[in-house]
Amino acid sequence: MSKTREILVLRDVLIPGGRIADITIEDGLVRHIGSALRADLEINCRGKTVLPAGTDLHVHMRDGSQKEKETWESGTRSAVAGGVTAVVDQPNTVPPLITPGRVKDRVKLAANQSFARFAINGGVTGDADLKGMWQAGVFAFGETFAGPSSYGETVSSDVLSSSMREISKLGGLMTIHAEQVTQGQDCLLTDHDDLRPVAGEVKVIKDVLDLNRSNGRCDLYFCHLSSADAVRAIPGSTAIREVTPHHLFLSYETFNPDDAYGKVNPPLRSESVRRELFSCWEMIDVIGSDHAPHTREEKDQEFINAPSGIPGVETMIPLLMALAKEKKIGITDIITKTSTAPSDILGIRRAGFLKGDRADFAIYPDELTVVLTDNLHSNAGWSPYEGMRAVFPVQTILGGEVIFDNGEFFRPEFTDNTSGTGLWIPGRGYSL
Repeated sequence: MSKTREILVLRDVLIPGGRIADITIEDGLVRHIGSALRADLEINCRGKTVLPAGTDLHVHMRDGSQKEKETWESGTRSAVAGGVTAVVDQPNTVPPLITPGRVKDRVKLAANQSFARFAINGGVTGDADLKGMWQAGVFAFGETFAGPSSYGETVSSDVLSSSMREISKLGGLMTIHAEQVTQGQDCLLTDHDDLRPVAGEVKVIKDVLDLNRSNGRCDLYFCHLSSADAVRAIPGSTAIREVTPHHLFLSYETFNPDDAYGKVNPPLRSESVRRELFSCWEMIDVIGSDHAPHTREEKDQEFINAPSGIPGVETMIPLLMALAKEKKIGITDIITKTSTAPSDILGIRRAGFLKGDRADFAIYPDELTVVLTDNLHSNAGWSPYEGMRAVFPVQTILGGEVIFDNGEFFRPEFTDNTSGTGLWIPGRGYSL
């Protein structure tokens, strides 16, 4: 299939609200909703579900010295095969992204490989050049580690306070990894849960909120909240609440007790805690994958030595689509939590069904399938969701281009990015 088309028409799209209409796409944007008169390429969407493509605000694309885990090419192929066309990369790379030069190098690395739009976050450490990275185009600052994790060191309260003040002056967003870690033997999934408890997660959230009140009140985004208590600890609109699919779909009871394939930070909780988290569905602002791939060789080590993290960008929306098909959640909620809200936070034009919307879509078939590692595209080569019900897209569209079509990938040639930065989405502080 040719990649670049002048006018693309999606025929017979069922739009939220019940209307069936054609969507005419030109120059990367939705130009008309209604009967289309002319098209260079048509896609018949009757009997399928068309969603605005996802924006995943939390991925770790690895690459560089960690390319055996993931590269920008493999990671963004995985994203678009899962209906995600924009991703935000985290800064706990090797070496960490704490200088403008490293940020610029990361952007170049991604630009040469990516199949999706992308943004880059800058790291928060005692020696990070926050202003320089802001001007170099980072979207946000963090994950800021209030507890240690794989490739992430804990930030002291002094560094956290001074960083909050500077980020507030810049008008930036700080993202928080909220954990409190206690000492002990970490040999089982239940140990991991005990050593990184829900109570500690909640305490850190409250401490960070208190600290921020007296240090500039920068905008806050709490990553991968793992419990209902954590979600409820963030009142009203004081900060953004992100929850991952693995905390919604998996518990430590899903795995054998010493199975490191379930090791992640924050930990998988008990089945009862998982169910209670799902009861807070309406309070969750964003679903982010926290796509953090490691190789099988690394995960096959003894539990205490294995790294934390799991792949998930490709399965995030398909798992939610299965729940929607089973009438457990609504399609509108999926759109809001994986596309509309993340796009607004990222500061990009929304993908959607209105004239002028970004023409990024994923087209899903009517039938349920299951997650099979052999069908996924991450370098990790495994998935904790193996065998779980899902609905994967058959086609993904970015800026009016078909970039994924029934297992075949096409590098995007066109975007509607008027800044001339291609697929890269620079942050608000970017200056040439």
